[in-house]
Amino acid sequence: MSKLFLLFSHNLTEAQESDAKDSLGVTSFVTLPAELQNLWSNVPSSLESLEAYLEDLKLYLEKELKQGDVVLVQGDFGATCSMVRFVKGLGAKAVYATTTRDVVEKVVDDKIVKTS
Repeated sequence: MSKLFLLFSHNLTEAQESDAKDSLGVTSFVTLPAELQNLWSNVPSSLESLEAYLEDLKLYLEKELKQGDVVLVQGDFGATCSMVRFVKGLGAKAVYATTTRDVVEKVVDDKIVKTS
């Protein structure tokens, strides 16, 4: 029974949950405790280094992750890179979500208008 830990600032859709179960073999989803979710969702832009800032998240994952668990990591670019390295260093699998973007460009009144 592997879990998918969500280092992610959104809620998964039913389709994403179904896909994670099918493609990753996870059986349950773990959201961060409120204080860690707040930390993950609000990375300050003024920090020179993220290492100390991310320490509580790392301690949490180090304690909670079991063999076969997966971590969905998506957020601030620097924090994401740091946490992916950390998760891989623990021997766990780090993944991220992607979406398909459909963009239509039209010329309206001599201006290009993009619709996503």
